[in-house]
Amino acid sequence: MSPRAAAHKPLVWLPACHRHLDLHDPGGYTVLADRYAAAVCELGLQPVLFPMAGAEDVPHLLPLVDGVLLTGSPSNVEATHYSSAALPTDLLDPRRDALTMALVRAALAGGTPLFGVCRGLQEMNVALGGSLYQQVHAEQGLLDHREPETEDLEAQFAVRHEVRLAPGSAFAEWAGGTTAQVNSLHGQGIRRLGRGLVAEAFAPDGLVEGVRVEDAQAFAYGVQWHPEWTHASNPFYARTFDAFAQACRAHRERRAEA
Repeated sequence: MSPRAAAHKPLVWLPACHRHLDLHDPGGYTVLADRYAAAVCELGLQPVLFPMAGAEDVPHLLPLVDGVLLTGSPSNVEATHYSSAALPTDLLDPRRDALTMALVRAALAGGTPLFGVCRGLQEMNVALGGSLYQQVHAEQGLLDHREPETEDLEAQFAVRHEVRLAPGSAFAEWAGGTTAQVNSLHGQGIRRLGRGLVAEAFAPDGLVEGVRVEDAQAFAYGVQWHPEWTHASNPFYARTFDAFAQACRAHRERRAEA
């Protein structure tokens, strides 16, 4: 596809993760799982990265895009953002935290469509003043929501449990009912909801797994599961992503008219 054709696609900002993949290279690497970018492309959107962007860059870069997709990641939101201490076992990404805390608030303030997946849901919650369970599996009465690490990816991303969806919610509309089957690949989860978040999807143990932002100007949802995985063959996942894509297109039209 030509650059000109790509330029006519709505642009979706995918914040990158940062890793030290090579011990001989202390500068680190910018990392994005291909499955998120591939899902965005399959929706007719164009994923974009700003690898070295920080919180101070958000006011200048956000007006250039038509949506924000906060991806999942092996790393956890650092617990200091919700007045707790990080666990020794935590894999942290302070550069991503600094960016996404600002990006969530700016996207909501400016009416840019926002979709949080797994870590992205947790980022939305923390950015809005909520807190997290640092180890869901260690909490009495809660299930172990982690993936089977010894299995292949197909098994890890297979549907794992049911979610209960609020009647009349967008989630219920996308699912075609008030329950759906989803995958589960997370160790942390929402403890206290952030300001303005409405819980609309729940795991069998009551853990909040889907939220919307109340009174948002545009699409603003977060999910704990991974709809980017086999989204084309899963109607619930597909409708969720399609609603995000439609919101991005509408935002691009508004930007073009401004």
